[in-house]
Amino acid sequence: MKPTILYKIFPIALAVLGGLAIYQLLQSDVTSSLALRLPGADRKPQDTNEAEPAEFKGSLVRLDGIPSKLTGSWPRFRGTNFDAIASDETVFAESWPKEGPKPLWSIDVGEGYAGAAVLNGRVYIHDYDRKNKADVIRCLSLDDGKDIWRYSYPVDIKRNHGMSRTIPAVTEKYIVTMGPKCHVTCLDANTGELKWNTDLVRDYKATVPPWYAGQCPLIDDGKAIIAVGGESLLIAFDCETGKVLWKSPNPNGWKMTHSSIIPAEFFGKRMYIYCASGGAAGISAQDGSILWQTSNWNIRIANIPSPLPLDNGKIFFSGGYNSGSMMIELEQKDGQIAPKVLFKLSPDVFGSPQHTPIFYKGHIYGVRPDGQLVCLDTGGNIMWTSTNANKFGLGPYTIINGLIYVMDSEGTLSLVKAQPSSYIQLARAKVLEGPDSWGPMAFASGRLILRDLNKMICLDITKQ
Repeated sequence: MKPTILYKIFPIALAVLGGLAIYQLLQSDVTSSLALRLPGADRKPQDTNEAEPAEFKGSLVRLDGIPSKLTGSWPRFRGTNFDAIASDETVFAESWPKEGPKPLWSIDVGEGYAGAAVLNGRVYIHDYDRKNKADVIRCLSLDDGKDIWRYSYPVDIKRNHGMSRTIPAVTEKYIVTMGPKCHVTCLDANTGELKWNTDLVRDYKATVPPWYAGQCPLIDDGKAIIAVGGESLLIAFDCETGKVLWKSPNPNGWKMTHSSIIPAEFFGKRMYIYCASGGAAGISAQDGSILWQTSNWNIRIANIPSPLPLDNGKIFFSGGYNSGSMMIELEQKDGQIAPKVLFKLSPDVFGSPQHTPIFYKGHIYGVRPDGQLVCLDTGGNIMWTSTNANKFGLGPYTIINGLIYVMDSEGTLSLVKAQPSSYIQLARAKVLEGPDSWGPMAFASGRLILRDLNKMICLDITKQ
């Protein structure tokens, strides 16, 4: 073939190949995961189900930290009432100096997003020790952040957009944790001594979610309630012995997600609401039977926020990856519970890529995919947004005494009034260096505990 003909054909071939590439990109539906730097969206998920040792034996080290005499508590993911809301008789500052609220202590933590639980003057975190390749359950003093004890067990975790990302559940007697590779551990909450442990992958055929487990355990009435997937949707373990008390069926073969279980009441029935890989379900707290389920809420890539129970049987679901949000209402029909979809919202109206929204005094508050803080009514109507001038990335938020504490991904903390009339910002300060200040907040005794990728801090947010 003559060179002149090649010169004519070559640009045409490039154009054809380019068109095919664009077509394949559009067909693959990846645009929704490119819009934000979501957990793991910037890299391919690794195979997190590699073989683990037949047993994982731990060791306990006692250190010189002393429990605080402060009595405030935040004993689990989203606090005492699972709603990320706290009230306190203390008067809180509504303005800050340039440097922000007073820091009381800070500690280095392993790479990740795992937040804290607080009870009886102790701060509990699930950490990872990269040097020794071990999950580490740490008990710290609320006064100064010094370690009281550490319980660790070997597990090889690769850097996969953060490592630890779960919050322990704590009672007067027990602490239950979930490790990145679905190792569940129950310890004595005071001494750190082992009660029992289980590997959900090995023992119950669970599948580790992409970018590792993000589910925060639940302790309810002396039982550890864990969403497993695989053989059973949920399993209830006796906290004292580790004995399985009931298993939920899983007829659709749904898998574990990053979402956590939230308890709720409906028509006198206590249930656990869970967002699995193929839909959402309500499971009986009494025996693990499935009370209702729906496939109308199904996020293809990763379900991260937990369901948000409202009043009168309404439940609000939200997520990232272009999923938006949805409101359902539970109805009682012929002795059965049936979920009815009330409305769906597109992500530009409201979705929540990472954190679970807050239902406060009849309104929903949360950070949507474009980073704006939003207030919605229960009909899905926007009351206000923080506007493009006030964005918070994928950061966490909580409400304390009617004030929203919201942090952006780079560690800037803002104070906003929790009211539906308008967005009113009271204070703002850089309190962490970042990056990835995504760990859920904890509050106890006038102290706010925050973290970024590598550091955890405790701030005094009371009025000085």
